[in-house]
Amino acid sequence: GKLLPQALELEEAVLGAMMIDKKGVDEVIDILQADAFYKDAHKHIFEAIVELFNDTQPIDLLTVSAQLRKNAKLDLAGGDFYLIQLTQKVSSSAHIEFHSRIILQKFIQRSLIKISNEIIEESYDETTDVFDLLDRAETKLYEVTQGNIKRSTETAQSLVIQAKQRIEEIASKEGLSGIPTGFHALDKLTSGWQPSDLIIVAARPGMGKTAFTLSMARNMAIDYNAPVAFFSLEMSSVQLITRLISSETGLSSEKLRTGKLEKHEWEQLSIKVKDLEKAPLYIDDTPSLSIFDLRAKARRLTSQYGIKLIVIDYLQLMTAGGNGKGGGNREQEISTISRNLKALAKELSIPVIALSQLSRAVETRGSSKRPLLSDLRESGAIEQDADIVSFIYRPEYYKIDEWDD
Repeated sequence: GKLLPQALELEEAVLGAMMIDKKGVDEVIDILQADAFYKDAHKHIFEAIVELFNDTQPIDLLTVSAQLRKNAKLDLAGGDFYLIQLTQKVSSSAHIEFHSRIILQKFIQRSLIKISNEIIEESYDETTDVFDLLDRAETKLYEVTQGNIKRSTETAQSLVIQAKQRIEEIASKEGLSGIPTGFHALDKLTSGWQPSDLIIVAARPGMGKTAFTLSMARNMAIDYNAPVAFFSLEMSSVQLITRLISSETGLSSEKLRTGKLEKHEWEQLSIKVKDLEKAPLYIDDTPSLSIFDLRAKARRLTSQYGIKLIVIDYLQLMTAGGNGKGGGNREQEISTISRNLKALAKELSIPVIALSQLSRAVETRGSSKRPLLSDLRESGAIEQDADIVSFIYRPEYYKIDEWDD
């Protein structure tokens, strides 16, 4: 078969340079990881160098040898004689960064070959769920991308600008640790939505779930300039944006639908929507979206636009299968969807908000119509996977005019 892409001579040169020149270590440590080396002996040597670096120990032939001995890896690394050979191959750490990037390139090529072979192998298997396979393939490729995009060095000037922005951001967020919603009472309770959290917003139809989350998405995108992805499985993107325009301008949806506006209202419209036009708000209105498609779209949007929050309206309209059709027991399906939404929040390290319908049990209860956890439709799994479950409750909807706080 073909030889896997590799650059053994450059691996030797880089390791040799790291042992004779401290500067070389500083340049390489941010670019490479042990797995990037093709030869196992080189992986062990690099690991020993990283351990010394992390312990702020000097790095040279003797300390690397001692660290390998301590790790019981000296023989696996080729022994002292091999370490000496490596240091004799180079005279300085010149071009070490360039050489490291070639090693990284070869590692990425090998990773892609490995992933491709696994996918080819599984594609021949008749029992493989093709949509699961697509999801796994995309996850693996995403990991390769994320794992190998290392930060480059930045000037003090750009770092100061970033630090100032971060301070301003926290000040504008009124000291919240998460992403503010613009609803101050809610932010006080949650300290803003936290990264990796799955948040469920549940209510009976007509309670204002969409209006509430749409308003929240608007606040985040316009007031805090946080990119938001809104997956609307119920309403079209045009309907959603019309709702937003209506709340921004104070013009009724009816007027916007018919276009019967007075001259001053046209002016009001063009002035008030300017902020909305520039807002980093991305709406996807694919109906009966599968969890597989949602994950693929969310990854792409996050890579492309740096999404800080995902909203899904609403959970029960999603399907668990990759083909857009529900398969099997509905409760199991919801369980698969909620588990995957939690996994997505963790993978992208951003909050994911999923709207959810409540069962009719709320309506049939005698006195109190206040929602309970048990009212969540197909609830068990949602309850388990969510970090926060919140309900929208409007007593006046049930003609209740006195209620506990």
